[in-house]
Amino acid sequence: MAVRTDERVQQTALVSVSGRVAPASATRLRDDAKTNVLFIAALVGIAVAAVFVRVWQINALGFNSDESVYAGQAAAIANNADLKPFFPIFRAHPLLFQTVLSLGYRMGGGDLTARLLAVATGLATVYLVFATARLLYGRKAGLAAALFIALMPYHVIVTRQVLLDGPMVMFATLSLYAVARYSMTGRATWLYVAGGAIGLTVISKETGALLLGSVYVFLALSSSIRVRARDIAISLFVMVIVVAPYPLAVLFSGKSSTGQNYLAWQLFRPPNHGLLFYPTNVPEAMGYLVIVAAIAGFWLHRRTSSWRETLLIAWVAVPVVFFELWPVKGFQYLLPAAPAVAILAGRAVGSWSPNAAFHVMGISLKAGGCAALAMLIITASLILPAWHGIQPSESDEFLAGSGGVPGGREAGLWVNANVPAGATMLALGPSMANIIQFYGHRKAYGLSVSPNPQHRNPSYEAVANPDRALRNNDIQYVVWDAFSASRSSFFSNSLLRYVARYHGTAVHQESVPARDADGSTIQKPVIIIYEVRP
Repeated sequence: MAVRTDERVQQTALVSVSGRVAPASATRLRDDAKTNVLFIAALVGIAVAAVFVRVWQINALGFNSDESVYAGQAAAIANNADLKPFFPIFRAHPLLFQTVLSLGYRMGGGDLTARLLAVATGLATVYLVFATARLLYGRKAGLAAALFIALMPYHVIVTRQVLLDGPMVMFATLSLYAVARYSMTGRATWLYVAGGAIGLTVISKETGALLLGSVYVFLALSSSIRVRARDIAISLFVMVIVVAPYPLAVLFSGKSSTGQNYLAWQLFRPPNHGLLFYPTNVPEAMGYLVIVAAIAGFWLHRRTSSWRETLLIAWVAVPVVFFELWPVKGFQYLLPAAPAVAILAGRAVGSWSPNAAFHVMGISLKAGGCAALAMLIITASLILPAWHGIQPSESDEFLAGSGGVPGGREAGLWVNANVPAGATMLALGPSMANIIQFYGHRKAYGLSVSPNPQHRNPSYEAVANPDRALRNNDIQYVVWDAFSASRSSFFSNSLLRYVARYHGTAVHQESVPARDADGSTIQKPVIIIYEVRP
């Protein structure tokens, strides 16, 4: 009781007899107002930075292969007569994002509209990261985490493209927030919200089902979180209800075999990258110092660790382990782990008390000042690679999922304007074939697509005998591109032999600036279109 009496005395002392606020209270109110203004200014600044790095020159390059496929599906859903013949609605992945995007195509939107929709999902994720970090660790940690994800090259690059991973990560982060709210409040409603959010994640991209593994690991390792079997069952039921429209649509459309064939191909296809692919590419894109801060913060606060850290680590560990062991690897596949890493890093620099101090080699350091300096250094380490990542590429090498393709849109538009309707084209691989079909509205095959159904993506159509097709004049144009050639010199040489054998004449070329051996700038061909004759 004494403590409560002292508190009442202190509160009473702050107010005068007339009811006016005493000077000490007024000062505190002014400080709180100033803090709130600074907080709002910081939040607005982060939002501006997040928007800028995601829209700067966003439409300078045309779509890459995956963007062409997803945008083509959206156009097909919108009943676009030019694209529907080349892009079937049901291919390999769910259709939530494509269905929303189809509304833009119905209203006459194009590349820019599609990419801005992807940007919107990225910005929503930035806010959800802030909300989740603030919920778990406080407002300062929320600001730091939001800043890190806002400028993280990995997240920036992917959410500038028409890919399914941006929407998937948005819903995955919403799922993380809902699970965190359930863990803090014990209210079953939040567990049901998490089930619905995971369902939205899955129908954005089927790999979102990995979140079920993350939630299971979290609940299994967190003895302090009590959950009833009934609530889990209801949550799973909500998830199933949300996911159900997609498999039902596939079933009633008679396209069930499409998904089954794709799953079988993914399960048994040979690895497309080695085990070092992710360690080589993702830490740099995610930010080395962000990862260091996340690990250091976990280590420094290990004695006070709780279910919060278990949740975040489970969110990172499950997709990392799965895709490292899975033979199929893609640049953007580990993006669902990025928000949790950003939150752990935000916790590391945002949870220190401003007045706390620690000693290093006999020197007393203020924890608040060190945390601010650390956040500044981490932010600076993200700005340059993020800026570099949003610049239009002028390289003839391309990593799938890392941006647009130089010259692809221009080559496709040339095809649309100059190649006779009904003509058929042979590209080096399915990637360039997709781009040509999207912009050129002409049928294009990929030479590297195997005629054996067991050795190819079932979404692609192979040419059983390219030599005979060229000899019979079933194919009239051949497209060579430096991006595919850099990955497969065998098919590049094979394509060029067909060009020579069938009297190929270069009718169009797209080039990018490149450095010659003597340091001078030259125009290097990246796409060449040949007209061939039997």
